[in-house]
Amino acid sequence: MIRKANSADIQEIMKIIRETIIEMQSYDNTQWDENYPQEKDFGKDIQKGDLYVSERDGNLVGFACINKIEPAEYSGLPWSMKETAMVVHRMAVATAYRKSGIGTELMKFADEYALKNEVRYLKTDTYSINTKMNALFAKCGYKWVGEMSFLDKKKPFYCYEKVLDIAE
Repeated sequence: MIRKANSADIQEIMKIIRETIIEMQSYDNTQWDENYPQEKDFGKDIQKGDLYVSERDGNLVGFACINKIEPAEYSGLPWSMKETAMVVHRMAVATAYRKSGIGTELMKFADEYALKNEVRYLKTDTYSINTKMNALFAKCGYKWVGEMSFLDKKKPFYCYEKVLDIAE
């Protein structure tokens, strides 16, 4: 089940963040660290109503922020459309629940949420060495658009887009 996050979820979200950072560090992925993302980032997402969580058997097992806020760095990329897009940010799945379809479920939810809000275009990005997210985006029908420098990281971020069929 996917639902809007609330402030009571932040401790579980931060637990998933800590797990994810440890895993990322195991393969030299510095996308997330002690500086980003922080509790305040998720607090803002919750206040704006942009954060969604996935639950299994009463446990919070994953989350994603979905909104229309595009990083300024997106402006120089060759996006295929010039219309409003939903953007998927700050997504993670608890390590104990990986490979059980939760990431795919969250991405499918983003599609459905966009269509419900009369948006047929989605964008997202991830660090170039984040092989798991890059694979998930491809699996979910996202097309690679280009790369950008972001968050003062040494390697580029890969950017993706997906155009939804209105009949979906």
